[in-house]
Amino acid sequence: MSRFTGSNWKVSRRLGISISGTGKELARRPYAPGEHGNGRRSKLSEYGLQLQEKQKLRFIYGMNEKQFANLFVQAGKIKEGKHGVNFMILLEQRLDNVVYRLGLATTRRQARQLVNHGHITVDGKRVDIPSYRVAPGQVISVREKSKDLAIIKEAVEGVYGHVPYVQFDADKLEGSLIRLPQRDEMNQEIDESLVVEYYNKLI
Repeated sequence: MSRFTGSNWKVSRRLGISISGTGKELARRPYAPGEHGNGRRSKLSEYGLQLQEKQKLRFIYGMNEKQFANLFVQAGKIKEGKHGVNFMILLEQRLDNVVYRLGLATTRRQARQLVNHGHITVDGKRVDIPSYRVAPGQVISVREKSKDLAIIKEAVEGVYGHVPYVQFDADKLEGSLIRLPQRDEMNQEIDESLVVEYYNKLI
């Protein structure tokens, strides 16, 4: 299954959560798209709730189903901690997500493009794989040739604050994941236990 490239706004309205993290998708139309979207939402079955929660998390991080499921399996091999929380931590460690968290991009989709196009380095070496897993302490930087890119400058100037598990130097355009996040520092709108229940029925 290929990565979704359609309208995140429609997906956000259908799932009832801001995929971009900006909240703009739901600001004017906080209801599902379509002719009957403004009516009462139908009550979901237990499976439907689990699927919806999985889709929320998958679309937030912009991953295809195969990548997402594989990462879930990897999270299950971590001996310490809860499976669902470990899964969310692995999602936060993706390079494209860390670039987004540092404020070098306004959305994860934009961050993924910056990585794909070779604008980002990890410990001084160019890395163009969005799924690269960033370890605490590694330095994420913008390549010297890319520091004048307007989208990066605009993103950095628009940042009002960072999550507590990253640090960023706006002058050098570099930062790092200083530690792994705690559950209460990650998306509070997601019930990861439902995602675990969904995959446990499949895997």
